[in-house]
This record gives sequence, structure tokens and C-alpha cells, in this order.
Amino acid sequence: MAKQVVEFIRELFKTDGFIPLHAPTFQGNEKRYVTNTIDSTFVSSVGEYVDEFERKLEQFTHSEKVVATVNGTSALHTSLYLAGVATGDMVITQALTFVATCNVITHMGAEPVFVDVSPVSLGMCPHALDEYLQASARLTETGCIHIATGKTIKAVVPMHTFGHPVELEKLSAVCDKWHLVLVEDAAESLGSYYQDKHTGTVGAFGALSFNGNKIITTGGGGAVLCKRKEDGVRAKHLTTQAKVPHPYEFYHDEAAFNFRMPNINAALGCAQMEQLPVFLANKRRLAAHYQDYFENTQFQFVKEPSYARSNYWLNAVICPDTATRNELLTTTNDAGVMTRPVWQLMHRLPMFADADRGELTYSEYLEGHLVNLPSSPVTHFS
Repeated sequence: MAKQVVEFIRELFKTDGFIPLHAPTFQGNEKRYVTNTIDSTFVSSVGEYVDEFERKLEQFTHSEKVVATVNGTSALHTSLYLAGVATGDMVITQALTFVATCNVITHMGAEPVFVDVSPVSLGMCPHALDEYLQASARLTETGCIHIATGKTIKAVVPMHTFGHPVELEKLSAVCDKWHLVLVEDAAESLGSYYQDKHTGTVGAFGALSFNGNKIITTGGGGAVLCKRKEDGVRAKHLTTQAKVPHPYEFYHDEAAFNFRMPNINAALGCAQMEQLPVFLANKRRLAAHYQDYFENTQFQFVKEPSYARSNYWLNAVICPDTATRNELLTTTNDAGVMTRPVWQLMHRLPMFADADRGELTYSEYLEGHLVNLPSSPVTHFS
């Protein structure tokens, strides 16, 4: 059936040429706004577009405070720093994620711990999280302690896989029970909602990404979503080298980060935000076409959870077996239709091979069965 899938995707995207997995769309004010920054000479981290981009994100997500950063990785780093993660701590995340999630934990001097994902969301499973904690942790006056090592388990970082929101209410309940800080890796989920709440706004902090392959792009960029305004004020301070405002003096009151988004990138982001509702509508139409096509086939199309509204950042199918997955990947890519498998699980990478982990049954199943399909927000769907 792989050849029929190629034909179907070519008909969807109406091209005989190469079809990327997810390409950016520039059909608005991108050139005009970027040219404005060049003409103004304010292309770095001071400029009106940075403030405007943050305001647009606050209005769209209903986050109390948004701070734009240079990329999604730095946004997650800032979020974990604000959550109090320190050297020697442990942070629980999912094995099925992009490597940046775990790199940030490591670069902070902490250790990742891996739990399984849920068939409901493809993101962190609340039952797997609670089962791991029941077996491996205990609560003390100083916090949640890992029994085997005596280290503090500080935070939990679920990732909204392919834009599908995790079961946030259940995860929040587990975090509250074990006195853990919930930090959402919302890199892939701008425009996704858990019930009526935008992803990244349920936990104490959330991290967005605006890489070139995301639903909107600033070239490279990210943002920290803060549940409390005072945390947003501190995030902005930390990401600008902790410089104390002054007309000309340079005084910094703590060791901080150079993570602020440049004005020229924010200009691109402002133009993209103007088109975001159209991108979201077109991506949902694309997902509906995929869902209809794969209905009653050997492939299971990945649908949004019943409690959520997904941005369908990357569409995906689950194949009946690994051989079928491999055939689909080979046939599509040989035909110039880009598909990809899910990431290799984090504990299979050499730098995380010794990380503690719970049972990863469903993560391992997806690793051998899932294929992502072309998902660019094209505009010709009706």
C-alpha cells in the first residue's frame, strides 16, 4: 500500500516535486517587518517587535507573561531554572521525545528519568509516572527523594508529542501529590488546547519553539510561558544577562543567560502570528483528509485526544508491524515524499543509557511502528 500512500500525498499537496515533512509558509508581512528592523538598525535584542511578539503570544495563549528566547531549548532551560532545578537533582520526562528535552536537563547538572507515554496522547502517561514514583521515591520534609540514590526529584517535564496535549489534569494531580513542579515542553504545540487551556499554561512554566519546522517560525526562537507574572519578570531579567536597567551603566546582579530573542527574528514572528489562525485551520483540514484516507486500512491515524484540540503539528500513522513501517519509510522517501520514524528513545542514546527509567512498553512499540507524514500548512484545502 506504500505506493498508494505516495500517490495520495502527492494529490493532497498537488505537486510532483519534493514534499518536505514540514516547511514554513511566508505569505504575509514577513518581508516588510524584517525590512523595518534592518532600516531601524535595531536587529538584536532591543526593539519594538520583541515586545509586540510577546504581547501577541500572551493574547493568544492567555499566559500571564511570555518571554521570547533565542530558541526552544533555551526556553526550556530557563523554565527549569525558574522551577528550581539544580545540580544533582533528578527530572522525570518521557523517553519518547526530542533530544533537546534531555540535553537541557543534563546541561543544568541534573539527571533525566524516563517514564512511558500514553496511547491516549503519545505523551507522558500519568499512570506510568505515578507507578514509577510509588516504586522509586518517597516524600520527606525536604521534598521528593529518589530512594536508590537519595537525590531530589524536582520536576516533571511532559512533552506534547506532535502537538497532541498530554493528560494535564491527571499529571498535575500526580505532581501535586509528590510535591513536584510541572514544566510543560510545549515546543510542538502552539495552538493546541487541553480542554479550554492552551498547552504550556497549566504547569508552572511552559516552553514553546519557533524553529523553521514549527507551526510558526522566527527562524530560530522560543518562548517561556509563565503562570505568574512575577516569574515572567524574573525570566526576562535572567534571559538578558540579569542586567539591571540603567541609562548607561553595566551592572548585573546574578550569573544569568544570553537567551533573548533578537528583534529581527521577532519581526518574522509577528507576521507569522497574524497568519496563525489560518495555519491552524489548514492543518486541521489536512489532518481530516489523512484521517479519512487511512480509515479502514492497516494503518492507524493518530487523532487528537477526546479532551483536547490539537494543532496537528505533525500527522502520524501507526503501522501494523515494523516491516510495514520500514517499507512505508523507504517507499515514500525514495519517491521524494519525506516521512520519518519517531525519535530513537532517549535511553538508547549513549549519554542517557544509564538513566533511571520505568517500564517503557508503549514507547518501544511506537519506536518500531510510527511514521510521521508531510504536514506543512498548505492553503488549498477546502
